[in-house]
Amino acid sequence: MTCKNCSYEVTQNYCPNCGQPAKLKRIDAHYIQHEIEHILHFEKGIFYTVKELLIRPGENVREFISDNRSRLVKPIIFIIISSLIYSVINHFFHLEDGYVNYQEDTKSTTGAIFAWVQNHYGYANIIMGVFIALWLKLFFKKSNYNFFEILILLCFIMGVAMLLYSVFAIFQGLTKVDLMQFGGILSFIYCSWAIAQFFDNGKMASILKACIAYMFGVITFTCSAMLLGFLVDQIVKH
Repeated sequence: MTCKNCSYEVTQNYCPNCGQPAKLKRIDAHYIQHEIEHILHFEKGIFYTVKELLIRPGENVREFISDNRSRLVKPIIFIIISSLIYSVINHFFHLEDGYVNYQEDTKSTTGAIFAWVQNHYGYANIIMGVFIALWLKLFFKKSNYNFFEILILLCFIMGVAMLLYSVFAIFQGLTKVDLMQFGGILSFIYCSWAIAQFFDNGKMASILKACIAYMFGVITFTCSAMLLGFLVDQIVKH
């Protein structure tokens, strides 16, 4: 009997070369449940991940990068799921002032870009994280972390920020009281504190640098999106 994945000889329940099961289980309700749990990482605890990132974000992300990557949900999946939760809540309550709010009188490429951002927060946050990571790398250039490790940090903390937005979005939807601005302030404070804790255990100077780098990243992302839209419109006109 040979493995159907790598053609290696199989004498037990699993291939000794690649680990593929000798006989695949039939797809049923239990299989679907396990796949969902695997994607969301419920085995290790998505709620545990959120709790740890709220209490000790810097310590947990440092441990994820250097020591143990099985305790927390995978960062890319985490920020996409967190952003999806916010998007669902935002659309359910039909909130006008959301995480990103861009309005214009005439249709343009810039408007289309920001409309895409509003409908795809997960991917947009990752792109925005690239800009923020570049500024953080500049502001914390003495650290030993590379660009991609900083991007992993941002996936985690921006995911938590989206969940904080989600909480305020629920309360605003239920009470009809404008609370999203407070959600934005709290999320910004959390992100700045979490970044500073990651780099320098939360020192005030590091919090200030994190604030500035985060704002510069958001501004650079916004300006880049507007510039791209403007250039595309000019090319189309000519």
